[in-house]
Amino acid sequence: MNIAKAIDHTLLKPDATRDDILKLCAEAREFGFFSVCVNSSWVGVAADALKGSDILVAAVTGFPLGAMESGAKAFETRRAVDAGAGEIDTVIAIGRLRNGEESYVLDDLRGVVEAAGPARVKVIFETCLLTREQKLAACWLACEAGAAFVKTSTGFSTGGATIEDVRLMAAAVAGRCLVKASGGIRDAASALAMIEAGAARLGTSNGIAIVQGSAASQGY
Repeated sequence: MNIAKAIDHTLLKPDATRDDILKLCAEAREFGFFSVCVNSSWVGVAADALKGSDILVAAVTGFPLGAMESGAKAFETRRAVDAGAGEIDTVIAIGRLRNGEESYVLDDLRGVVEAAGPARVKVIFETCLLTREQKLAACWLACEAGAAFVKTSTGFSTGGATIEDVRLMAAAVAGRCLVKASGGIRDAASALAMIEAGAARLGTSNGIAIVQGSAASQGY
């Protein structure tokens, strides 16, 4: 399989510079990643750098806490799409979900999906902060809101993707959404394990090592 096409090549560090973003985009071209994933202020830079390629720009919104006011989250989403984002990775309102405020969470996500227009939305759960029941509720809410993906983690909290969570989420969405595993995926073996568990996309800053490791294991 071409594992590169399952990877969102990611750089979300707060100290990332313009040169870092341009390097990320050059790597995406070289290795054929599906997309680059950047903070929303860098979308225009990445979109210009990737012009003429089939590599998408994904922007994170409401990141990394998910606790922003709904209108602000939708506004950031709309601005990112206007700047060239083809996908949006948005963080669910974690505290509201933990508090059982499912109507709030649903409206919050619908606002992002509507603001994204044609861009696909991935909903980040931060699974390390949720119970099993809350993860299942989040899957239902994301699908109901019209999201294209459910996603495990931001990579900025106390834990990342696990095989168990990917399996749980894939079973819960039952084909209504796809699953993105993100957080702590550093080598080809862990990447392939996530895909086997049900992930259709991987978010990682270690994409080059994963692609090279996958090629080596196949004798290329």
